[in-house]
Amino acid sequence: MLSIAEILSQELGQKQQYVENVIALIDEGNTIPFIARYRKEMHGAMDDTALRTLQTRLEYLRNLQQRKDEVKNSIENQGKLTEELAQAIDNAVTLAEVEDLYRPYKQKRRTRGSVAREKGLEPLAAAIFAQDGQDPAVLAQAYIDPEKGVNTVEEALAGASDIIAEDLSDDADIRKNLRALMNRKAILTCKAEDPDNDSVYRLYYDFSQPISRLLDHQILAINRGEKEGFLKPGVALPGNDGAALVCRAALKPTLNISSFVRLAAEDAYERLIFPSMQREIRSDLTERAAKGAIHNFALNLKPLLMQPPVKGFVTMGLDPGYRNGCKVAVVDPTGKVLDTAVVYPTFSERKKQEAIFILSGLMRKHKVVHIAIGNGTASRETEAMTVEMLQAFPDASYMIVNEAGASVYSASPLAAEEFPDYDVNLRSAVSIARRLQDPLAELVKIDPKAIGVGQYQHDCPQKELDTALGGVVEDCVNAVGVDVNTASRSLLEQVSGLTTATAKNIVAFREENGPFTNRSQLKKVPKLGPKAFEQCAGFLRVPESKEILDNTGVHPESYAAAKKLLSVLGGELAELPAKLESYGVSKAAQEWGVGEHTLTDIAKELSKPGRDPRDELPQPILRKDVLEMKDLKPGMELTGTVRNVIDFGVFVDIGVHQDGLVHISQVANRRVNHPSEVVKVGDTVKVVVLDVDEKRHRISLSMKQAKK
Repeated sequence: MLSIAEILSQELGQKQQYVENVIALIDEGNTIPFIARYRKEMHGAMDDTALRTLQTRLEYLRNLQQRKDEVKNSIENQGKLTEELAQAIDNAVTLAEVEDLYRPYKQKRRTRGSVAREKGLEPLAAAIFAQDGQDPAVLAQAYIDPEKGVNTVEEALAGASDIIAEDLSDDADIRKNLRALMNRKAILTCKAEDPDNDSVYRLYYDFSQPISRLLDHQILAINRGEKEGFLKPGVALPGNDGAALVCRAALKPTLNISSFVRLAAEDAYERLIFPSMQREIRSDLTERAAKGAIHNFALNLKPLLMQPPVKGFVTMGLDPGYRNGCKVAVVDPTGKVLDTAVVYPTFSERKKQEAIFILSGLMRKHKVVHIAIGNGTASRETEAMTVEMLQAFPDASYMIVNEAGASVYSASPLAAEEFPDYDVNLRSAVSIARRLQDPLAELVKIDPKAIGVGQYQHDCPQKELDTALGGVVEDCVNAVGVDVNTASRSLLEQVSGLTTATAKNIVAFREENGPFTNRSQLKKVPKLGPKAFEQCAGFLRVPESKEILDNTGVHPESYAAAKKLLSVLGGELAELPAKLESYGVSKAAQEWGVGEHTLTDIAKELSKPGRDPRDELPQPILRKDVLEMKDLKPGMELTGTVRNVIDFGVFVDIGVHQDGLVHISQVANRRVNHPSEVVKVGDTVKVVVLDVDEKRHRISLSMKQAKK
């Protein structure tokens, strides 16, 4: 039997030694960001995604092994564990296979079969199932016992049939083979509960699709439609292949086929096995679709969090609205609130001009360079007002910002703690302004599920979703690094090795003692012990430190190697990677006792102290004018920003209030299995307008004619 490390090595295509090293590192309490960044030599430079996949599979395989042990112990306690059964359990590769093998030995509620056993009919069932030519009716005569509730031959035979049917239903091989058959041939059908009741699920009112060809978003949509009472889905297996499979397993290959056993087998299939397999298939489909949705959400979340910040400028945030007006917040380059206001540009032309007057005053007073506009209610009108105002400010520009989750944040205890003197609505405007300045620092304050780049995320298992999205947030924060003297508690909580308590203590420490002046001071923070320091130190930047290494991703454990590299190679910092390459990475690593991956990373970090990897990505599109839906014409070529990538297409912001949809068939000139193969959230893309439906607020786009 293969070890867990051997299984993972084969599944992931990694050396077994690397896998064993990662398992040991995880068991020692090291975080994935720390392992990915500072233990590359031990795992061959796997990235954080590969490491998290390994971690997830490790947990599954360990749970599988634990369940195998529990099942074997349970069966052994019943005195029924054979060497063959134990080996079958050990060789099972999924929890479903283990449960199939355990099914005959599991404690059950009272069934027709168990009632028949209580009446002493199990020997009769065994004798009939032997199919040795004896007449079942004759065999049944010996089991008539009114005291046990068996009054007639017919009752005895009915009980025997129930026992045979239940035994066949519990047969692991039958279930395994039927599962494979259904995965190949079963069809998911769907009907409307009320065909006259129109809904967003009308596409599925008369729907039929082989389960092997079902798409994840179809599965989740049908599930939601069923939950809301619009749809009646079911799983069908055309023909009689299923019943035939059970009969073949039950009937002995003799000249005189037992009609009694055949009927019992057909009953087992119709009454017990197929309904159970239907539920299992639906459950498996949901699990598969949820896993795909979670993966897709995580795939979209990462580039959203890693959007390049628009740093160093005074920024105005506008949170549009009708009844409660447009909330305004002006923040300085560090995100500190300078001013707030509320204007009402949608009430009337007079109110709009009044709003422009007030906002213009704030623009001049604080020298505002950029304006961030939330993309929610009244966004279009607010954008039009902004464009009119910017005619007087030729050096200023604006950007529509995804405001998903801003209201959730503004009403949270965290926002109340951060802005105790501001109204809930004004907090949203501050958040919108900061999302333009530093998307990552602001979005970490919000539950990832509320950010709005997923699909059916509320229909997914929330624990698995939280784990996946939390991992993405953690990876992004640690990939960028955090300024220990300016980071919020929320941002610090995402740093490798830090907890809510230690993040809070870091903030309290700097408030009491002033800014950190070196990394070593972190050791003085209450409850931040040696292990936590090891995990977090490399990800926390201290720009105020006299030690240049404290403002890089170089870990303190590698400072000696970094200083050796500087003393030997010298010269301009920007030239270090090239100089190291010329000197010889392997040669330097051997001479200085440091790993090649680590040495290469050190040189890269020293070449750009304080570097932000997001700065190397394409910058966001800032606008000065506005397009309206009526301005769009088929054939127009536009530049847009990818807002969401889902199973059936890509939503692109092209500068009008409504995002356009690039259907998966229009994403590329070649066939793609998923749009994520071509684009990711935040990408700047060229699109061609295919169709505009103003009444339904739909814009159809194509990326075929204009490559990214």
